[in-house]
Amino acid sequence: MTSGTAFTDAAKTWDRRFAGETFLFGTEPNAWLREHAARLPAGGRVLSVADGEGRNSVWLAKQGFRVDAFDVSRVGVDKARAFARSHGASVDFQVADVDALAWPEHVYDGVAAIFVQFADPAQRARLFAGISRCLKPGGVLVLQGYTPRQLEYRTGGPPFASHLYTEALLREGFAGLEIVELREYEADLAEGTGHFGRSALIGLVARRP
Repeated sequence: MTSGTAFTDAAKTWDRRFAGETFLFGTEPNAWLREHAARLPAGGRVLSVADGEGRNSVWLAKQGFRVDAFDVSRVGVDKARAFARSHGASVDFQVADVDALAWPEHVYDGVAAIFVQFADPAQRARLFAGISRCLKPGGVLVLQGYTPRQLEYRTGGPPFASHLYTEALLREGFAGLEIVELREYEADLAEGTGHFGRSALIGLVARRP
């Protein structure tokens, strides 16, 4: 999803990007999520933020989690629902913007926030606060994003430095959570055509006390 001054109409932008039969970011789960999903409470209720066409939520459901997911794009959510049906996975999908979501307190055992870098700094602060609020005590956040060096690679993500993540930004944004792992690194991504090639990445795993 996209929002803020850099993007004028999030829903229309992502409806257009998700149109067609191919999956913009592929059908396999994100590698950071796959690597760290074992830290999520087994069988717990997990929220997949800005879930797009469903690659991460469907995979989580197949791992035995009870999954809710949302995205601003109706086209993306429709594709995600069809993708879930084709894999026999049960996911509760919603069409919603991050600022319209209720973010209920202490509901989720886990949150997956994978490349949710659509938000300008003000909206990002609201998003991070919502993520923290909805986690139960002991709940775990698994997050991945791009760092500012990604502007050199241009292999995915927004072309705006204000939307990219640093370790300091994530520590401040999730100051109420216990950092389990926080790592900047580079890797070659092959997530559809949307994330493809050498990439400057940051991964976070954090737990609500």
